[in-house]
Amino acid sequence: MAGRELTLTNLDKIIYPETGTTKADVLAYYAAVAHVLIPAAAKRPATRKRWVNGVGTAENPGEVFFQKNLEDSAPGWLPRAAITHKDRTIYYPMVNDPATLTWFGQINSLEIHVPQWQVDSHGKQLNPDRLVLDLDPGDGAGLEECVEVAFLARAILQDVGLDPVPVTSGSKGIHLYAGLDGTQTSDQISDFAHELARALEADHPALAVSDMKKTLRKGKVLVDWSQNSAAKTTIVPYSLRGRHTPTVAAPRTWRELGTANLQHLDYNAVMRRVKAGKDPFAAVASGSGNPGGNQHDGGTHPRLEKYRSMRDPDATPEPFSGTGGAGDAFVIQEHHASRLHFDLRLEHDGVLVSWALPKGIPESGGKNHLAVQTEDHPLDYLTFEGTIPTGQYGAGEMTIWDHGTYELEKWINGREVIATLTGAEGGGLGGTRKFALINTGRGQGKDSDGQWLIHLMDKEYHTFHPRKSPADDDGPNDGPDNGPVEKKELDEQKPGPAPEAATEDLRPMMATAGTAADLHGSDWQYELKWDGVRAVIVADEEKVRIFSRNGNDVTASYPELTDRTCWPDRPFVADGEIFAVGPSGKPDFGVLQGRMKLTRPADVARARAAIPVRLMLFDLLSDGGKDLRRLPYGKRRQRLEEFHQPSACPVELSPVLDDRIEHILESARELGLEGVMAKRTDSRYVSGQRTRTWIKIKLEQTQEVVVGGWRPGKGGRQSSVGSLLVGIPDGNKLRYVGRVGSGFSLRELEELRQTVDGLARKTSPFDDVPREDASDAHWVTPRLVGEVTFGQWTGSGKLRHPVWRGWRLDKDADEVVDES
Repeated sequence: MAGRELTLTNLDKIIYPETGTTKADVLAYYAAVAHVLIPAAAKRPATRKRWVNGVGTAENPGEVFFQKNLEDSAPGWLPRAAITHKDRTIYYPMVNDPATLTWFGQINSLEIHVPQWQVDSHGKQLNPDRLVLDLDPGDGAGLEECVEVAFLARAILQDVGLDPVPVTSGSKGIHLYAGLDGTQTSDQISDFAHELARALEADHPALAVSDMKKTLRKGKVLVDWSQNSAAKTTIVPYSLRGRHTPTVAAPRTWRELGTANLQHLDYNAVMRRVKAGKDPFAAVASGSGNPGGNQHDGGTHPRLEKYRSMRDPDATPEPFSGTGGAGDAFVIQEHHASRLHFDLRLEHDGVLVSWALPKGIPESGGKNHLAVQTEDHPLDYLTFEGTIPTGQYGAGEMTIWDHGTYELEKWINGREVIATLTGAEGGGLGGTRKFALINTGRGQGKDSDGQWLIHLMDKEYHTFHPRKSPADDDGPNDGPDNGPVEKKELDEQKPGPAPEAATEDLRPMMATAGTAADLHGSDWQYELKWDGVRAVIVADEEKVRIFSRNGNDVTASYPELTDRTCWPDRPFVADGEIFAVGPSGKPDFGVLQGRMKLTRPADVARARAAIPVRLMLFDLLSDGGKDLRRLPYGKRRQRLEEFHQPSACPVELSPVLDDRIEHILESARELGLEGVMAKRTDSRYVSGQRTRTWIKIKLEQTQEVVVGGWRPGKGGRQSSVGSLLVGIPDGNKLRYVGRVGSGFSLRELEELRQTVDGLARKTSPFDDVPREDASDAHWVTPRLVGEVTFGQWTGSGKLRHPVWRGWRLDKDADEVVDES
């Protein structure tokens, strides 16, 4: 699937018990309809409806939940849109390719819901490109009545120049879609749909209703116009439904709609239709169903409107069209305008998404360059070289510095792009280079996409030397620009502080909680689980830095681990665990808390004497400029053993345990250790992802939790925190799992009061809190992450007898998962 790597599991799992439909069947269906579903869903933030254990039966329905935000385990290459809501930003997946659709099926996301609008390459919400009416039968009405209303609505829509396409929803009713030209807002389209619904109700009061009150809908069809609101979503055509049988939201023809005995279609019927070439929704998905165009070709692509408005085709040799393309081309152009700069353009969604680089391409990972996103360009710009005449926008000489193809790893419109570019032989890049483009959020304004930075994510972690560009002669290549590149094109912008390393590649691979029963059928290697915090060690020839699991630079907290003489004198990236030994002589997470919060040199020096730390190495990601992550774990371990240099420094190799897992667990339990790590010897290292090729087997029940509230203490402790109310993220909710008040010292509770007061909010962040726990609770913004031990899970999903272990400063709230 376009070079994407995805592990499919439990293919024989029954998803629809009444028909025996398995996960393999679901995946086969989505593969068969991908070419017709994706155009209906692409570039739209998708909300998923997941049935983790299948849909169940009528007597025993399966558990279902909506999920908006991408989970921590989502592959980095998934297309996504960052949508800012009132109090937070949610990263939605976008179903732009078959690999993403397959991932949806793998995690049992059966239903896919999208809005009627798309996002552009700048991450901005566009006007809706389609209208939808949901014809929903009330009690006493059915599909026959929906058909009657559909034909009435069709006549009204055709009168205003719209040609709707019907979709039997796979549930109860019918959806009507009509393509739009994108010139009106969601509010305007919603108002029009509302008026249409009222007109149908006024003309046919015994058949149609526009009010959503259930008491008014008996025997009638609700014309639900509200799904045209920018905040609403509708199930995408060709999506499965989570009904008791695998029905589909199936596009139909009007001739079909007029036949007797019309029924909803199941996935087998839809696959046969698609295989036969039937796609009634193509007119809407391609934009050809809207009056006046919105055709997505190179000349009239709606995203090129700004480009066209800034140029006179009779006065400039620049191209104004361009179609086709494989979707993975790039060009870097050297632009001698009023000030020399470079233009980077990536083919994406039928246009060239463009950035101007005043200082050119960065030559090392330690220096980030300013990037300013400009208007999208037509595809023919991939080969454009020439002179833009004086007086025209961007006047000056333009030549191609390098061109080729790119492999996309991540694209969040308007926020972040990570791609590996492979240039032409003799081109300026000098081969293959990986870059991250990151929107810093600075410089935001009405007509601005904000300030971006381009960062070299060179996987060898050392400087490369491309063909030298004239921009390098102007001074330091990471400094601010000294003037506009082109008076109307690039205003002077000064880049703010930027990370010296790309956090995307520094996120460690994560394990999945499991038991010894999960280890059958593969070759596994065992190590002890060290009770500390994860550390990724990144070094060049001069210095060693340490990054936490969430990408924060924690080098200052552990200076004893960054002495350059402790390490081989070459660039490398290694993975390990930092821990401190407690009074019992074993790793103690509570003791380590005394080092985790410190950054000031004087504080670190004092704590270092009282709380020495050690680093246990267990993986090697890069050595001497060679990326090792695609090697199997067995070979990486061999390279790690050759890499490590025994010394007086507190850096050791995590021992490999040669015994049966049952015996290893028994020994670990006797020693009072946290547990055991099992790693498949053929496993590759997948940065930033959770995988079942690494299994953590804990001997003590522990769970990471997010703090969402607190209750005051009793008696003389009323001024301090008595207990914390904690939860686990579940989709877009925080599932309440109980309160914890033991495990803290009195001093910790008093200090904690200052922290929670600074995060106070008026409403509960939890989905549901028992009245007795909420009676005197104070709510906080759910940002703080901690870890507890507990006896077991109760039947209602709460922690029994939780005890506080300590804060997880190395983790963000959205990284917390249910480890049961």
